[in-house]
Amino acid sequence: MASAPQVPPEMFRFTTTERADLHTAVLFAFGEADERLETALTADEVRERLRATGCYAPVGEQDLAGTLRQLAGWGLLDVVFDHSGGFATAEEFERRNLQYALTRRGAAAIAGLQHAMAVLETGGALQTAVLDAIAERLAELGELLRDPGPGRNRRIFACLLELECHLDALRADTRRFNAELQRLLRAEGTNLATFHEVKTATVAYLQDFVTDLEQRGDTIAAAVRAIAEQGVETLHARALDGADLPKVPGADHATPWLAARAEQWERLLAWFAPGDGSMPRVRRLHDVARRAIVALLQVLDRITDSRRRSSSAAADFRTLARWFATAPAEDDAHRLWDAAFGLGSARHAHLGHADAELIPPGVPWAEAEPVEVSALLRARGRTERMGRTGRVRDVAELRARRRVQAERERAELEAAWAALATTGPIRLSQLGELDHDAFGRLLDLIGRALAERPDPTGFRRAVTSDGRVEIVLRAPDDTPTGRAVAVLRTSEGWFRTPDYLIDVRAPGALRERVVGA
Repeated sequence: MASAPQVPPEMFRFTTTERADLHTAVLFAFGEADERLETALTADEVRERLRATGCYAPVGEQDLAGTLRQLAGWGLLDVVFDHSGGFATAEEFERRNLQYALTRRGAAAIAGLQHAMAVLETGGALQTAVLDAIAERLAELGELLRDPGPGRNRRIFACLLELECHLDALRADTRRFNAELQRLLRAEGTNLATFHEVKTATVAYLQDFVTDLEQRGDTIAAAVRAIAEQGVETLHARALDGADLPKVPGADHATPWLAARAEQWERLLAWFAPGDGSMPRVRRLHDVARRAIVALLQVLDRITDSRRRSSSAAADFRTLARWFATAPAEDDAHRLWDAAFGLGSARHAHLGHADAELIPPGVPWAEAEPVEVSALLRARGRTERMGRTGRVRDVAELRARRRVQAERERAELEAAWAALATTGPIRLSQLGELDHDAFGRLLDLIGRALAERPDPTGFRRAVTSDGRVEIVLRAPDDTPTGRAVAVLRTSEGWFRTPDYLIDVRAPGALRERVVGA
């Protein structure tokens, strides 16, 4: 894990002092001058810039001089002596001779403050255009690398910087949007209408972004692998040649530049094509968006339900809890409990003894004989009642229908067995075309017979489950041209099988026939 960067302790101290407004205004005046390529300012020029921008009230010479000395003491400004100018008096020489310039730490402090304010003022976004731009820059880099000409190095440098800018924008916008999304999921809006509109718009925005996200990620990953095959070191070396870094004796600008490019490339790999086989961050972004859509839709459902109902059970219980908390005494809380849940009243108090004359009027109820309470009173709130016996249903019609159905099924079964019955052993090829139901029963009989072991004569015997029909089966004899084959045809199609020898009869008649044979 990389260690956290160490920030100089005095770098941002100007933002925490009592004169933080003046310190910040002076630093921003130097930053504006630096953008105009003015490297140094005198105290009078700083005061003039403060007056021109109007970012701070008029300041005296002593206050401004103290502020400049303080910033120089923190290492944010450098004090430069200008000996080239002409001065009329010693006082003018002492006042105008000193010039101040931003140090690297001062420029970094201004950049950090500007970046912090930009993060506070801008929101994140999920932009598919950035993904398309990254894919386009990678494809262009691949084409440029295939051209070995040195004239392409400048374009490689520019294209690589554009790619890194798009990647930084993607990372920063994604972090900010994810943070805002999590805050939105935890937010409880006071205005339900506005809250509902914001979350509905966020769901639509996420759904548009998730569409084709995997395809875009795969396209970028393929482009990254294509550049890796050509050599990332070659890409950075050619980009360094096109960067035209200043060649200052004793200063090495190439090594940190190449290290920064390598770090950016590792971030690109982590987002789209990790080398360790882990999940790319763009896929995690897809999962985060999916889960956020589900969570937002659930919140919207709860808001819709709360709008549809004037009150909810949760709200009722919260109100009841507040009433219990503000009850003046314990007896009041008990009465509130009885009124809210109705569990304290005795619903059997109206019941009496079977013979009330046996109980004198002056006997307290605690000393009297107990009264039998029906269990139905607690379950349904009423006592048992004896009603008349229910009428017995007439099932004669049902029996008649079932009898007719049984006779029809028996007739169909008899017809099927009659169609399959044989007067003696026959080949399957002699059956010709069969009814589809009869064909199914024949297959069942043949299957039962084939499941049995053959007897010493080679016959296989099987009986139906009801014992009414028996089949004797024997395998066909082989012919010189091959094994005999039969084709059985039905209304649903045809079936090819070995031409078995079968005999289908009732068990008694079939047994006599087999013994005679």
